[in-house]
Amino acid sequence: MSDEPAPASESEAEAGAIADTIGIWAPRGNELRIVVGTAMILALFPFVFARMPVVSDLLQGYQSLATLILIWGIFALGFDLLLGYTGLLSFGHAAFWGGAAYAAGVFSQHVSGSPILMVAAGTAFAVLLAWVLGFLSLRRGGIYFAILTLAFAQMMFYMSSSPLAFITGGENGFTGVETAELLGMFALEAELPSAAGLLLGTWLYLFVGVITLICVTLAYRILNSPYGMVFRAIRENEQRAEFVGLNVWRYRLMSFILSGLFAGIAGSLFTIHGTYVPLSSLYWTESGEVVIMTVLGGTGSLFGPMIGAGVYLYVENIVSGGHPFEFIAPFWHLILGLVFVVVIWTFPRGIWGFVRDVRDFVTGGED
Repeated sequence: MSDEPAPASESEAEAGAIADTIGIWAPRGNELRIVVGTAMILALFPFVFARMPVVSDLLQGYQSLATLILIWGIFALGFDLLLGYTGLLSFGHAAFWGGAAYAAGVFSQHVSGSPILMVAAGTAFAVLLAWVLGFLSLRRGGIYFAILTLAFAQMMFYMSSSPLAFITGGENGFTGVETAELLGMFALEAELPSAAGLLLGTWLYLFVGVITLICVTLAYRILNSPYGMVFRAIRENEQRAEFVGLNVWRYRLMSFILSGLFAGIAGSLFTIHGTYVPLSSLYWTESGEVVIMTVLGGTGSLFGPMIGAGVYLYVENIVSGGHPFEFIAPFWHLILGLVFVVVIWTFPRGIWGFVRDVRDFVTGGED
């Protein structure tokens, strides 16, 4: 008599498949806490930063900057997938940021101004570009990889400034962005109704905030998946990863493409936010800025790069703007440099590393 269990019926097998699918995609445990906590922070951030009595007066924040911080936060989050988790330093991520920005702008002028479709078009362009540039650049490693990415980004900058000026607008940037209403009903710059308007401000912030939440959830899911484990293994010891049978080049390419995806989302949102694409969005300094943001906030962390983006943009837009920083406003570059040096010197793991150290000290190292 056989001890093997009787085969499951077709309906039972289908139910099991559905349960497995739900188990894979439904938030659980820490992930649920991350999602809920992120949603609460995103809901409170513009109010505290731009409208809360006393606090907002002290910070001098404003609604548009709150939205811009989220956009750059997505960019830095995606960049950290490559730098912090896979150990690859790219100096050419402006290619995906600026390329997606231009793609979204051109798409809005010639196809549709729907914000959702603009993000989809810009992201698709960035993913395709990341696949091509990654395929070419990842044949080399270390400093050679970094220089190759920089060279490709500068080639795109040159192409946009002159040979493709009839599409991009050349040195004047792309000024033909035509953004339509969200879902055909809501003007992005309009205030949200009732208490939602007090907390979140505009429909644009709500739109960017929802996408930010999706990006954080997606990044968390990637980093806690087998793919994320392989990324860490490659960062720690690439040769050992190869010895156990992993196709390191393929995983590095996937990390590069995923990083390009996040940069594409952010670049598309940047176009929607500013209704304009400057030529400088493809310049090497944009790549340098996201590197600084990521390292300042803390590489190899989910929220560190986003915090770094917030600190960088605050100094760039508030400290440099005058009141109440009139005396130091002309030296904001120096202030930013000092902040970066002090943070990295004092807390090598960045701002988020310091936050985690304080948390571990308070809780005794318990999660």
